[in-house]
Amino acid sequence: MRIFIGILLVLLGVAVIIMTRRGDSLRQDQAGRAYVENESGELVLATGDRDAERTKIPKRPAADGSDEEWLTQFVLTERSGQQMGSQQLKGQPYVAGFFFSTCPSICVQQNGKVKELQEKFKGRPVRLVSISCDPEVDSPEVLSEYAERFNADPEQWLFFTGKMDYIRRVGAEIFSLGVVRRGHPEKFALVDAEGEIYGLYTWSDDAQWAALVADIERMLDAGGVLPDAEASAQADGQPSENVSAIQQQKGDSA
Repeated sequence: MRIFIGILLVLLGVAVIIMTRRGDSLRQDQAGRAYVENESGELVLATGDRDAERTKIPKRPAADGSDEEWLTQFVLTERSGQQMGSQQLKGQPYVAGFFFSTCPSICVQQNGKVKELQEKFKGRPVRLVSISCDPEVDSPEVLSEYAERFNADPEQWLFFTGKMDYIRRVGAEIFSLGVVRRGHPEKFALVDAEGEIYGLYTWSDDAQWAALVADIERMLDAGGVLPDAEASAQADGQPSENVSAIQQQKGDSA
């Protein structure tokens, strides 16, 4: 027993020496807190915060001519019964997310955040898109009743349903979001007026939520496409048709 205790003491002593030499020993005021090592080898408080900016997504792979090419656009059924999709959404930025109507908690909170966006950007050229990931239950009629719970403006806040296999592909291939039946991430995708995804945002994170609101404002002020993307779209010196339409709309309402 004494030998065992002696070995433990030796090991503890070695550990203390190593930590001291590395300069990683914790001060008394650091006890009980979580620390990580930064790029300079210094210990800093681990806050657990997410990146305060959007998550950029990689470019979609180019079509290779196979039978299962990646989706580049989508068409779903809106609560009105109308067939709509990415082509009809072009011309205005939009925020998209996935949900299902029977979800008792997270989806309610998520759509509460969408309602905040509706109130903040009321009357401005930005749409809100909620796509069901439980389409067998969420018929257009069910979505219409659900939308009334949030006073969703039918012109600004759209609710979509369709076939689950197709919706799964829309989530993964259009928005880079993994979606299964009654399962979805707590994220919104911000899409510009040209149909290009600007980034993903975790709505439940305060910093990313603030970044989303700020980026929508910036996008609207820039005419529907943020300056970096707009510069690319105007490489020929002429604004694109969709951006011009939004700028004209802003001018008419001024």
